[in-house]
Amino acid sequence: MKKALIVAPSWIGDTIMAQPLFARLVERHPGLQIDALAPRWVAPVLRRMDEIADLVDSPFGHGQLSLKARWRLARELAARDYDAVWVLPNSLKSALVPFLAGIPQRVGFTGESRYGLINVRHTLDKAALPLMLERFMQLAEMPGAALQRPLAHPRLRSTAADQARTLGELGMERPARVVAFCPGAEYGPAKRWPAAHFAELARALAGRGYAVWLFGSPKDHAVAEEIATLAPGCCRNLCGTTTLDQAVDLLALSDFVVCNDSGLMHVAAAVDRPIVALYGSSSPGFTPPLSDRADILSLKLDCSPCFKRDCPLGHLDCLNRLYPAQVAAACEKWIPA
Repeated sequence: MKKALIVAPSWIGDTIMAQPLFARLVERHPGLQIDALAPRWVAPVLRRMDEIADLVDSPFGHGQLSLKARWRLARELAARDYDAVWVLPNSLKSALVPFLAGIPQRVGFTGESRYGLINVRHTLDKAALPLMLERFMQLAEMPGAALQRPLAHPRLRSTAADQARTLGELGMERPARVVAFCPGAEYGPAKRWPAAHFAELARALAGRGYAVWLFGSPKDHAVAEEIATLAPGCCRNLCGTTTLDQAVDLLALSDFVVCNDSGLMHVAAAVDRPIVALYGSSSPGFTPPLSDRADILSLKLDCSPCFKRDCPLGHLDCLNRLYPAQVAAACEKWIPA
């Protein structure tokens, strides 16, 4: 096998968790060129993976069918002459283009009854493979074979040159001490620690000499402004002002990271930053931060994890009652004496 395609997930965190699969494929097939078909919003993290040679833009939004556009994309992929494709999402639509492109070996889970579309079919045993990382890595094996362990943690590349370039592009300097906060969560409010709690923690850390950088998408700008207003003079709101590429480098420059369960949490883990991860409606049992330097805080209330976008009970106790003092205590591990 000389040339393979990855159909990447549509979420940043999921895409990062697939990186160890790419590394294993290259290890097992020396000289293998791996390209990735990916939506443009996850492309920056793929560009930071040593195993990915080229990117093909996937122009489809969540749930979009667009049969004519999929046929055109299939013709483009057919011209690239791939030997195999690994289809990471489990949807029918994600398997359609590789099938139409005539890629000979199409690897994935059966998913949404994808018989024929996927011809190297794995059957998912959720109990045996509880972690998303494990499920991706299983696709490196033959169907029915045991998963080869140990499993590596995901890694993204951020060199000193990358970091210096990003600081220059943004007209920034690295403070002597800096902590990153990631106060957003694309999935919904039930995964977001309250702004007032973030602000109280920011004030406490500023008293210890830390500058606070706030990261997120343009959608997170307003909540970050609320934090900055409640912690005057402590925070720099970078939400929506950096590219994802730049956020990778700035997170890599941080002393440690306090974050919700989000894509940026997985970025921070993949650049090997110490992490304090805050879980409310979701569970670390499926997509935890994959790092030896991550502390996970969860109150484990009877009503959580509910996996809802908004609290169905209307109180959000799973995060409201996770008080700043508890999070500050977890941060102490990463603060020099």
